[in-house]
Amino acid sequence: MRIAVIGTGLIGSQVVRELVAAGHDAAGHSRSTGIDLLTGAGLDEAVRGARAVVDVSNSPTFDEASIDFFRTSAGHLLAAAAKAGVGHIVVLSIVGVDRVPGLAYYRAKTLQENLVKAGPVPYSIVRATQFMEFVPAVLDATTDGDVVRLPSTPVQPISSAEVAAEVAEVAAGDPLRGTRGIAGPEVFPLDELGRMTLEAAGDGRRVVTDDTAGMFAAVEGDVLTAPEGARLAATRYRDWLRTR
Repeated sequence: MRIAVIGTGLIGSQVVRELVAAGHDAAGHSRSTGIDLLTGAGLDEAVRGARAVVDVSNSPTFDEASIDFFRTSAGHLLAAAAKAGVGHIVVLSIVGVDRVPGLAYYRAKTLQENLVKAGPVPYSIVRATQFMEFVPAVLDATTDGDVVRLPSTPVQPISSAEVAAEVAEVAAGDPLRGTRGIAGPEVFPLDELGRMTLEAAGDGRRVVTDDTAGMFAAVEGDVLTAPEGARLAATRYRDWLRTR
């Protein structure tokens, strides 16, 4: 099956490898290969002949500008896919994305989901919890000297490899015409996860619990943890840390 993967970053590159290993004709597309999601340039060529399209692209920012990015990019990709007769579009999103209105980026991803649901191409949405690979960046974002301020927001981290494998599996199948959730096997308060990460790295910074700090301060309750019916991946965070 020919599958076009839009986005060649952390997830997209792994999705392509998974699909090729399974015997599919898969290729990744991004600005470096000549496509522009904001103008639509190169998209017709990228999706021509594809039976499925996987959208793992991302906004360059997490602020209000991300809303315009996803509105525009989703519109162009859906139009190109419909024109090419693509029978399945798969979008990677975030568990709980529609339950955090205080985050502009989450509102943007919710808009993307809604555009795809209302669009002309049969769809599947895969919602994943926070990637393990992103935890160090979360710590850096709230670091001041040797102090890291983190809220106690419950999170359920998952490895990017397991997310990519799930996306590839969905892309090779029939459209779900719905949403599938996937999460890691363990729930941690974010501040606890930060302490664990720093200790494993021998990092001398210390974590201070601050429920007003960082982007996850806007999250209420356990909305970022696995919903009922979500698939649980196998990799535990401590085991993942030992491979870093």
